[in-house]
Amino acid sequence: QVQLVESGGGLVQAGGSLRLSCAASERTFSSYAMGWFRQAPGKEREFVCAVTWSGGSTYVANSVKGRFTISRDSAKNTVYLQMNSLKPEDTAVYYCAAAVSPGDVVVRYRYNYWGQGTQVTVSS
Repeated sequence: QVQLVESGGGLVQAGGSLRLSCAASERTFSSYAMGWFRQAPGKEREFVCAVTWSGGSTYVANSVKGRFTISRDSAKNTVYLQMNSLKPEDTAVYYCAAAVSPGDVVVRYRYNYWGQGTQVTVSS
C-alpha cells in the first residue's frame, strides 16, 4: 500500500514562496503518477499539478501555471511543489495523491492514495 506524507505548508505573505514535499513509500513504483490537489473551505478538491514517474510528463492547472512547478526525485520517491508568487486565493489544504493506473491525471477520482494534507495560508 502506498503511503504519502506531505510537508512544507505554512503561512506566507502574498508574493512569497513555499516548497511542498510529498514523500512516498517504496511501493510507489506501482503508481503511474503523483499529483497535487487543493481544497479550500466550501469548495471541491481541485487539481493543481501532476507528474508521471516513468516519463516525467507534467500537467499544471491554468490557475497556477507560470507560478507553480512540480518535480520528482525517483530515487527518493518524492515529489515537490514549488510555489512562487503566491496569492491569497492559493490558500487551501494541499494534498498529495498517487494514481495506480494510467488515465486523466487532472481527475481526482483517478487517484488511489492520498496524504493527510498540509495547510497553505497566504496573507494579503
